Amino acid sequence: MSSISIKWAALAQTAGVSVAVTVAVVAVFAVGIMALSTRETALAGDTPNTTKAGAALATAGVCFAACAAVVLYGLSLIAA
Repeated sequence: MSSISIKWAALAQTAGVSVAVTVAVVAVFAVGIMALSTRETALAGDTPNTTKAGAALATAGVCFAACAAVVLYGLSLIAA
């Protein structure tokens, strides 16, 4: 009969990194959603502010691209 040894420090480190990355991805996604809302607000007035709308759209694009990159990296770790 063999004994099973669990490396508790490595398990705790993995759980901690997983929670931190999850919180970071959710926060970046929320910033992207907020940027899209800002864009809609900038375009909805009597005098649309296209500069602010463009900056907000660029910010949202960067945020969503970062989220997609993290998800794809995680999938590549699982597949490897």
